[in-house]
Order: sequence, then C-alpha cells, then structure tokens
Amino acid sequence: MCGIAGFAGMDISLDVTKGKVRAMCDAIVHRGPDSDGYYVDPTVSMGMRRLSIIDVAGGRQPITNEDGTVVVVFNGEIYNHHELQQQLEVAGHRFTTRSDTEVLVHLYEEYGLDMLQRLQGMFAFSLWDTARQRLLLARDRSGMKPLSYLARDGGIAYCSELRSLVAFDATALSISPSAVMQFLAFGYVPDPNSIFEGVRKLPPAHYLTWSPGKDIVVQRYWKPPAPDLVGLHEVEIVAEIRKRLDSAVMSHLESEVPLGAFLSGGLDSSTVVALMCRHASGRVKTFTIGFSDDEFDESAVARQVAVELGTEHRDLVVNPNVELMFESIATMFDEPFADSSAIPTFLVAKLARESVTVALSGDGGDELFGGYTRYGEILRRGTGVGELLGRALSAAALTLPHAMPGRNRLIDIGRSRLGRYAATVVEPLRVDEGGVASARHAAGGVRIAEQLAACFATERSDDFAAAMMRVDFETYLPGDILTKVDRTSMAVSLEARVPLLDTSLVDFALSIPGTLRVSTSESKRLFRRAIQGIVPDSVLTRPKRGFGIPLAIWFRGPLRHRIDALRKPSAAIDEYVERSAIDRLVKEHLVGRRDHSVMLWRLIVLEYWVTSWRDGRLGRPPALPAA
Repeated sequence: MCGIAGFAGMDISLDVTKGKVRAMCDAIVHRGPDSDGYYVDPTVSMGMRRLSIIDVAGGRQPITNEDGTVVVVFNGEIYNHHELQQQLEVAGHRFTTRSDTEVLVHLYEEYGLDMLQRLQGMFAFSLWDTARQRLLLARDRSGMKPLSYLARDGGIAYCSELRSLVAFDATALSISPSAVMQFLAFGYVPDPNSIFEGVRKLPPAHYLTWSPGKDIVVQRYWKPPAPDLVGLHEVEIVAEIRKRLDSAVMSHLESEVPLGAFLSGGLDSSTVVALMCRHASGRVKTFTIGFSDDEFDESAVARQVAVELGTEHRDLVVNPNVELMFESIATMFDEPFADSSAIPTFLVAKLARESVTVALSGDGGDELFGGYTRYGEILRRGTGVGELLGRALSAAALTLPHAMPGRNRLIDIGRSRLGRYAATVVEPLRVDEGGVASARHAAGGVRIAEQLAACFATERSDDFAAAMMRVDFETYLPGDILTKVDRTSMAVSLEARVPLLDTSLVDFALSIPGTLRVSTSESKRLFRRAIQGIVPDSVLTRPKRGFGIPLAIWFRGPLRHRIDALRKPSAAIDEYVERSAIDRLVKEHLVGRRDHSVMLWRLIVLEYWVTSWRDGRLGRPPALPAA
C-alpha cells in the first residue's frame, strides 16, 4: 500500500521539480513510511511513498519495463498478479521482481489501455509511456484507492491525497462554494468534484490520459452490470455467491507481513473472518473497538464470534478524549468529511496496527446485497402519491411554520419513491426545507427529491431495489465508506483490504435482481442463505447495528463549545450558512426537541477544516491523537 503524487507539463526547472515532487510525497509519508522513490524527466515527475507488503525486498518503485520506456508508481494490490505474470511471461515479457507492481508495466506493453479490463484488485496508479509521450492515470472499479488531479496551463498535477497538492502549490487552491454545499448535503464531496476549485477526483472505474499539447481525456472502462439472472434458480444463485465469497477472501490473503481482520460481529465482517479461518495458515488475528457507553459497544458481540471462530482476538473498550479525537479526525481527511464513524474506524485501525500491517474489512456487503434498513423501508412504502399531487403537498407543507407538528410528515407523503430514497442519504440545503445553507449559495440548488435524480436516470424503474443499491455502490460507497476506511487506515500506515468488493463477486452480485437481494421484510436475503454454515448461527439472527458513536451526548458535553462557536459571527463558515438556521438547529438540539447530530457534526467539521486550511495546517501528514 502506498501513496503516489506527481505532475507533468509544468513550466518548472528541473532542480525545482525534484524538490516539488519530494514535497508532495513528504505530505503523504503516513501512506508509505517504509521507503520512497522518484522518476523525473523534463516532462514528467512521479513519486511515491511505499508501505511494503509484497516482495518487501525487491518491490521498490518506480518500476519500469525491460528497456525503461514505461514507468509506473502504484498504490494498491493486484490480486490476480500471479496469473497475469504467468500469461505475460509466456508472451515473452521478463520480470525482475515478484512485486504485483511490475505486472502493470508489462500488461501495458501487451495491451495498452485495455490492460485495465484484466486487473482484479484495488489500485490507483500513474504510468508514463516515454515513447508515446502519454501519461496514464487509473483508478479501480469500486474506488477503493483515491486519485485526484489538477489541470493547469496545459499541464497536470495528481495525488493520492489533496494535501500533496497543497504542498505542490497552495496558492493555486481555493475552496469551492458549490463543493461546500455538496458536503453539507452528503457529508462528503462526491466525485468528480473536490473541495478545491478546479481539482477533480478521478471517478472509480475511470482512466485519464494526458500528453503534451493535447486535452486531458477521461474515459470509463467498466460499468456495473444490470440485473440479468432472472431465470436462475435461487439455489444456484446462493451456491454461486458462496463460491465467489470463498474465492474472494482467499485471494486477499497474500502478504509478506502480518495480516488480520476487523471484526464487529455483524454479517459481513463475520463472513470475512470465518472464510479467512478456512484458508489462513495459523490463527487469524481479529480486532474490535468498543465504547464505555453500552448503547454503542459491540465488543462483547464481536468477542463471542471470535471465540466461536477460534481467532486470536484483541478488543479495546475506550473512553476517548473527545476534543483531541475530533480535531485529529477532522484533519485526517484531505477535504471535509463528516461520517462520525470515522472515529471508531480509526481506533480499530490503530489497535490493529499494533499487531499487523494488513487488515481485511467487511465493507461493501450492504451495497451489493441489500443490507441497509432503508431499502426495506422504502420498498414497504410503495411508489408514492403521484408527481402532481406530491408536488402540491410538498409546496403546501413548505409554507407551514418550521416547528409545526406534522409538517415534515406532509413533506414526506408528497415525496416520490426517488425522493424518499434521497431523503435517507442527503440532508436538505434550503432553509425553507430545514437546511442551513445561505440563500446566496443555496439559491441555485435543487430540492432534495432531485439531488440524486441523475444517478437513477439509467436505472430500470421496475427494479427499484437494484437501482438503490447501484446508486449507493457508485456514490455512497466510494464517497463515504471507502474514503473513511482508506484515510483512517493509512493514517496509521495500515493496509485495509476489502474482499467483498472483489471483481468477480461484484459482477455477480450486481447481476442479481434487487428483489432477490432484499425484500420488504428481510435484508440480504440471498447473502444470509449463502453464509449459513459459514458463520455462527447467532450472527444470522442478530439485528443490524451501525458503527456509531454517542454524538448527541457529546454535543451536550465535551463538544458543546463547538456548536456554541457556530453561532458566533466570527465563524469560519459564515459565508456558507444562514445564521438564523444555525441558531434554530442548536436550540432544538440542546433542549431535546430534535436530534440534529448529523448536521451539527457536519457543521463543526467544516468549521474546523476551513480554519485549518486557512492556517496552513493541511499540507502535511495528519497529526494523530494520543488517545
């Protein structure tokens, strides 16, 4: 696992270039503390920081082909690299290392841009073809590894984390008000946008090419399949899921350094750990974090599963210094990010890093197999009252006083099926809808029911369950879940692998009709059947729990001063929010009228992040909390 950074086509002297690319990599040293490597020529500069996992001794980067005309720096793991290497050697390519990185240069020689169709793994890489004068940037299908870029004056700069661009040239960066609005709505800035004007995230399953004097070209190389297993019997589907689960986990176990797994005791993490126990040599190491508040503590459940599976288990119940933890987590991310479960995710990664360098997680299962409770709830409520009546009801509701009983219920009745889905993943921006955005920035925004409409445009209307899962797979999964796992694990130099997002498993899962994956009364229908006999029976019957923290309590205690500061005229986010709306949220939350924890967390994260950006604290590795 590594971090990469570089630039091309910039009018910078060679001496300055070397210092620039080194500074970009120094800003992400936490992603790869073991070594660094650089390639510099008059056109392109590439650098990387390495966390050694495979071919520890011989896999230093950059890596080139036989004659040095193709150069690559790489972040990730290619799980089918042994198979690809055998095929390439038969075709006449000579390998000098055992590293999966070397597969990339020879695969490019053999297939060009079509190489991406053959890769199974998580990756973001930069490849320079000296003969064609072509720079290739690419990102894996699910978006497990990050990659952002800035196009400027005919050139391009790119990085694993935006803090590298800050180190490259902070004067070229300014906060995007539209990205702030997206952050307030989603809790993250969805790709291809970033918090900075002009800086783009390369979306999952896309590649980018740049050549001197030519426009940047961004292309998609893979699309999630539509459901097409209508004629297949459920028994056959269940057997295939089981087979692909087993293969996926087995393929993720290669490592020359200690390896373990996160274990919450839920369906997904328990499945991954159970299958690891079948294939790993020796006892599997598992890790769990719990909180002293019983409502948020799942350590006892995880410990029970660990005993039943026979793992070497470590758990830690914490009562963290909330203030120090908040500040570290807020700047651990290279742009504003407000999934509060980043705190326990970081803590379990930190615990795991004391014993292992690689940890497998159970992320991805909810999006693929229908695990979120909102799917069943939305399906139970039907298709809505119709577009015309719905608009009339919503319009009437918005004229009512905000605190009037029944107002929000009337708004919900008027929503379409898409609107109800959107309401579960997007917070409203406009003040008249209960949002906090300033009129200047929210005026051009769309209403909540329309915010995700474009994502559903190509979905089959007769399989809304599959549509919801696919939209989550393409938005919430890479924007929130995988970003959280990547940044928190990389902050402690831990590689997190996600076997449920194995290429073969993803292709098959998304091909299953949504109504088979989830129903109005049962989440993960076929997945549960597939893992019977693999996980302990207690796992199958346990209600789903999120990876939560006691935010509402913290806002009335150790973080009270943070929300009070939002109401002061000197707040860093004044230009983005409506002060009267902030006052309303804080008052309603503190008196217990409504729980506004989600939006209040977003606001204090944004306030602290913007302040940190202005103070120049974001162009270097994140500072980790002591406890």
